[in-house]
Amino acid sequence: MKHFRKPNYKQIYNDLLMEKYPQKKQLCESLLLKDELSFMDVIKLNNLIFGNNNNSVNQKFRSYNKESILEILEYQKKNNLNNHQLASHFKMSKNTVSKWKKLHESVGIR
Repeated sequence: MKHFRKPNYKQIYNDLLMEKYPQKKQLCESLLLKDELSFMDVIKLNNLIFGNNNNSVNQKFRSYNKESILEILEYQKKNNLNNHQLASHFKMSKNTVSKWKKLHESVGIR
């Protein structure tokens, strides 16, 4: 089994801001000062830099680890969203959300 290293999002976003969007560096500073970025932090940074309607990223190639999935499902619970609302918010399929919920409920992870 291969173990993949997690991308260094802090470095990626710092480099991106320095090279392409120096005017937005101050907007993102509070998030980039964190020791480690969570999935939600990466989404926020992406929205701050590229805007909420960034359609240039192809959703088909997005992948989620267990931590991210649990964070998304927790977001749903905290904000009282149904599967459709959650899927729209994160620009993903309702079927994906349903599958995650079934999988995590059957294993007993909450």
